[in-house]
Amino acid sequence: MMRHNKGLIFLFLIIVSMMLFTACAKDKELHNDNADNLPELIIGSDDYKPYNYIDDDGNYAGVDVELAEEACRRMGYKPVFKQIVWENKDYYLANGEVDCLWGSFTMTGREDMYRWVGPYLYSKQAVVVSSSSDIYTLSDLAGKRVAVQATTKPEHILLNGEDSRIPEVGAVYSFSNMDELYACLRKGYADAIAGHESALNEFVETSPGAYRVLDESLYVSGLGVAFSKDDNRELIDELECTLKEMQEDGTTRQIIEKYGISSDTSLEAAND
Repeated sequence: MMRHNKGLIFLFLIIVSMMLFTACAKDKELHNDNADNLPELIIGSDDYKPYNYIDDDGNYAGVDVELAEEACRRMGYKPVFKQIVWENKDYYLANGEVDCLWGSFTMTGREDMYRWVGPYLYSKQAVVVSSSSDIYTLSDLAGKRVAVQATTKPEHILLNGEDSRIPEVGAVYSFSNMDELYACLRKGYADAIAGHESALNEFVETSPGAYRVLDESLYVSGLGVAFSKDDNRELIDELECTLKEMQEDGTTRQIIEKYGISSDTSLEAAND
């Protein structure tokens, strides 16, 4: 009799387990069916490798793309990436064409211009010159021609002379995108270019031995996600919490190291 009861109990446990497995499978199917019905978060950025760019297969890729995808997954949103002309970013944000600006965007010094989430990472602003250049320090930039991306932190620093380490340069050439900067240096139209170190490293690696990065940093930027100042949606606070959670559980570190960015440098200040 006892053996018979044990057999019934065992059979009952198998049936319950199968029911639970079936229920979980149905829940997963339901979640997948609703994936296309999630609210969208439209993210504006320019082509700025390795943070946000379109890969060889035509897909959006990069550090910020993967961070956004994971954050949106946790929050129940669908990220929609839109490439914009960066110097017109405020226009896109103001007229609602994008919900936020997320692409290696320096929030340091711009804290009052937007409603920010971050800083979620830190980035050095660096200077690159040709290997044969006589520029080795920031002080050597005196009288030189420097190319930058329009409306970025390097442009502001070089035009406003707020850093005593940096002398008056001969000319500042402002371009819409990074490819134009790289072409400017390649053709010798500029003596140096300035931008986020990780992006410039990508350029330097395309022509080994042809260019070098100055040891001195131009600036250290806290990177943030920018929303309009009058945007009061709860998702902004939720995104702040989610990005902090991703830092704490190691997700952010895993993503940035995948793109060859030092987590010690990028997360050190963020964790202070």
